[in-house]
Amino acid sequence: MIAYMKGEIIDIAEDNLILEVNNIGYNIRISAGTAGLLPGIGEEVKIYTYTYVKEDAFWLYGFLTRDDLGIFRRLITVNGIGPKGGLAILSTMTADDLRFAILSGDAKAIAKAPGIGVKTAERVILDLRDKVSLEESFIGQSMGKRTAGASGPGMGTARNEAVEALTALGYSPSEAMRAVKKAGADVGASADALEGMDTEDILKLALKYING
Repeated sequence: MIAYMKGEIIDIAEDNLILEVNNIGYNIRISAGTAGLLPGIGEEVKIYTYTYVKEDAFWLYGFLTRDDLGIFRRLITVNGIGPKGGLAILSTMTADDLRFAILSGDAKAIAKAPGIGVKTAERVILDLRDKVSLEESFIGQSMGKRTAGASGPGMGTARNEAVEALTALGYSPSEAMRAVKKAGADVGASADALEGMDTEDILKLALKYING
């Protein structure tokens, strides 16, 4: 219904934002992570929104990026995860951390969210594993404009091999995925540029990040 709102921040709480748009103050539910990234009161901000409507409720949920909104939409498709549960998960982990946890089967990481038990976390992994990919985590780094399907069949192979190599060295899948993404960010590489590197070079950069 409402794609996004742009206005002045009137008040910020851990789970709620009051945004004034055209002299109307809107209560927008947000995650603790979003609250921590907002500019100060009186500043202007653009918030991507999800509208939740029930017989006895009408709520707006807000996010600073389309990526956060997108992962929230996927979360609430999982049986047992409503908007409140989706925000709880995104209050304890970023969208990327959630992807890493889903792809690596790390239910314990997801279950750290308030009100989310291990069984529910396992359901999140089961339902969303085929709906997220490591490639999504690199989209934000890409400076070029790529259309869906423009990647060749080998796209992501070197990154995936680097992740596999790190897990073989004893690192958890989540640590490995995070390190490979950080490797690209540290050299200022776009997703395309990182893809042009071979597995060994990506692995060296990732190990440098892990070892500090």
